[in-house]
Amino acid sequence: MAGSGAPETGGVDASDLNVVVIAGTWHEVITNGLIAGAKRVLDATGATYRVVRVPGSFELPVAARAAFEGGADAVVALGVIIRGGTPHFEFVSSAATDGLTRVALDAGKPVGFGVLTLDDEQQGLDRAGLEGSKEDKGEEAADAAVRTALVLRELRG
Repeated sequence: MAGSGAPETGGVDASDLNVVVIAGTWHEVITNGLIAGAKRVLDATGATYRVVRVPGSFELPVAARAAFEGGADAVVALGVIIRGGTPHFEFVSSAATDGLTRVALDAGKPVGFGVLTLDDEQQGLDRAGLEGSKEDKGEEAADAAVRTALVLRELRG
């Protein structure tokens, strides 16, 4: 697990941003931890946000696109994909990653990437921002989305 070298989060004013947090429903304990981390950051920055749930990580890109079409300034995509004994892991991981990248580029708006691709459940628990977790990937994804939305706004004048 990387963990080291991560930037500090928070400390920005995003009170004029509209953010949509989109989360899958698989691996509820881990996903709920990711959502809680994202909400902590968004509350601290003052952003307006809502949380919506989709069945799984494969559905994140289409929901992100709809969020942007609905006026979102940024999306935080949260999901959990755990490797199994079939190629399904690779297909879903690739589709979610490629799809979210495409949506962000097509919209010209940020997608905070909080999709955990894991070898086992413990890796997710270690990254979910739960008590005893070493990292908080929900917090990091929300912070990245907010900071990038603010940078894009500045660059576009």
